[in-house]
Amino acid sequence: MKDKQIFCHSAPLRRCCFSIVVLLVVEAAIGGHAIGQNTPAPADSTSLPNAPLPKSSDRAITLRDLPRRVLQDQQAIWTSPLKLRARDLRWLVPLAAATGAAIATDHHTMNSVVSHDADFNQANVDASNVMVGGILIAPGALYGIGLAKHDEHAREAGLLGGEAIADGVVVEQGMKLIFWRERPSQDNARGLFFQGRSGIDSSFPSSHAVLDWSSAAVIASEYPSRWTQLGVYSLATGISLTRVMGQEHFPTDVLVGSAAGWLIGHYVYRAHHRHPRYNP
Repeated sequence: MKDKQIFCHSAPLRRCCFSIVVLLVVEAAIGGHAIGQNTPAPADSTSLPNAPLPKSSDRAITLRDLPRRVLQDQQAIWTSPLKLRARDLRWLVPLAAATGAAIATDHHTMNSVVSHDADFNQANVDASNVMVGGILIAPGALYGIGLAKHDEHAREAGLLGGEAIADGVVVEQGMKLIFWRERPSQDNARGLFFQGRSGIDSSFPSSHAVLDWSSAAVIASEYPSRWTQLGVYSLATGISLTRVMGQEHFPTDVLVGSAAGWLIGHYVYRAHHRHPRYNP
């Protein structure tokens, strides 16, 4: 009986370890280089792997070209693990450590830390839906303002925000179909991976987190003032936290979803922006 118990507990652990390995590949893809691009990063770039920088001769981005750009983004995202470099460990290792710690504590957190009060949970779910609606509408609003006021910067911000959201949808749905993780409401919040009964609406990663951080990262890059960044990232953080407080997702789901969304948004901005950033 003791050997059987050890096996039952070690099997989920092995699945979790495997999921972390696959996660690192996916996260590396999101932050990696596009195929065939060796453009160096500017002096003020972050330590994340860099997307190719735009050339001054490139044509202006348009709504008509959005499907083509998304396809190009996906090619870069899913193939760039082949271009990982040693310096990428500076962010891969901390992300892997945080993900492993979150997976190890997900069950305890959802059973013993997060409230199970139905009214409290529903209030958080409602709040997350309202907030995510606002941050997802923002790119469309910026695009409309850009057209109405002939503001090319706002138009670009709207287009790239929408592109990042579209890329986020593809990535998060792809990851859901890879990992098939149970929702907290299933199986006493054990959060097992590779469970077919989880269906296409599986828990890992959080769709809300991926999409809102994708949009927020583009907006914060286009308008890098302290107050803009504080506003959009605070909103994105609130959305992620309320998904956990609403018992809709495990902490791991929103951690990875937030990281993936942030990296997607920064990739899209660095790969396609043309207009100089607004600095108030």
